[in-house]
Amino acid sequence: MQKYRKQQNTIKVINKYADIEIKVSREQKYEPIQLISSNIEVVKPGKIPGGKTEIPFEFPLHVKGNKVLYETYHGVFVNIQYTLRCDMKRSLLAKDLTKTCEFMVHCQPQNGKLQPSPVDFTITPETLQNVRERTALPKFMIRGRLDATSCIITQPLTGELTVEMSEVPIKSIELQLVRVETCGCAEGYARDATEIQNIQIAEGAVCHSLPIPIYMVFPRLFTCPTLETTNFKVEFEVNVVIVLHDDHLITENFPLKLCRV
Repeated sequence: MQKYRKQQNTIKVINKYADIEIKVSREQKYEPIQLISSNIEVVKPGKIPGGKTEIPFEFPLHVKGNKVLYETYHGVFVNIQYTLRCDMKRSLLAKDLTKTCEFMVHCQPQNGKLQPSPVDFTITPETLQNVRERTALPKFMIRGRLDATSCIITQPLTGELTVEMSEVPIKSIELQLVRVETCGCAEGYARDATEIQNIQIAEGAVCHSLPIPIYMVFPRLFTCPTLETTNFKVEFEVNVVIVLHDDHLITENFPLKLCRV
């Protein structure tokens, strides 16, 4: 009688890898910059008993060459992603199993305390830039304060805003968080600003001389500490947007520096 030898199962974490994907435009994409790529075997060949089996594992994150690990970040033109793929090699007649998942990487916090850098601002028709017909604008005055523009990424952006006077009704006041991604290539540099999130802090007939709190949490996946490298930069800004009753937009821009301390 002919005998068959059963091939036993082997579980491996075949690959852990990290890539930085850079796009100069939505159509033009370059080869990812690979930071990590390595394999480890979790379990030697053998049988797995029935029921639930938990197999602990750990591994160091060793970069390739002189590259640097950056924080996980999902952008439009820059993506920094860390991925773990687990493969289970099975017997000849059974299909191999594969599972892929992303894991998050945080950079080491910087030592020391971040000194608050509050910014006071006043928005009037005279302070606006890139306005063609300033005399056609209604009269208004809006004062405010950001508690800091150098921000700890795990803490909210805070401040307050007060409408001192306005000749016309205000429809809405919004906070817009913006990412500014700069990508470099042989043809030059491309700089693009895209919205991350928009939070409405007031709607309708805003009471005058009443402070309105500013409070915005930085979303984890779509922000990271401000980053500048040879090939790309990731920066952040916040816009205070006032929408008048006729949908006319008034915008004040503030660059932000995000860090982890």
